[in-house]
Amino acid sequence: MKFGRLAALAVSLLACGTSTASAAPATANGQAALALAGVVALYSPLLTSDEREAVSALFVGQSGGRYAKKISVTADKIVCRVSNVDITARSCELTFKGAKQTITGRRASEIFATEAMAGVPPDGAAGSVFESISKLNCTLDPAEIRKKAGGGADCTFETGN
Repeated sequence: MKFGRLAALAVSLLACGTSTASAAPATANGQAALALAGVVALYSPLLTSDEREAVSALFVGQSGGRYAKKISVTADKIVCRVSNVDITARSCELTFKGAKQTITGRRASEIFATEAMAGVPPDGAAGSVFESISKLNCTLDPAEIRKKAGGGADCTFETGN
């Protein structure tokens, strides 16, 4: 009996020691990468209006556009929070070159869901669920995406910051 309690305590301590708070490199490709770039590009002050328009068109399936150059969608950090107590509360804070933007409501929910689709693990705390990524770097190749062969969209990022 004593051994069982000690074993359970040891397993619990090991599980607590493995935190999602440490940064872990991750990637997303194909449709998940295009979706992630698509929802972030809307808010990026780093993109030109032509780039933002091209990403938007690609994201909604209009790949016949004339934009030919590769497009980089980057963000320093994205932290999204939804509440499982106040089910109306949802927000994301996006940081681009130190400038922060807060998005709420449906648009925050879109970012949160897209991060989950791209494999970002959730982390919970006191009635909230968080998803956090940093160093987002997505590359879209419109010419490759137009081929409709599953390629042309790749993202790298770190999770759990």
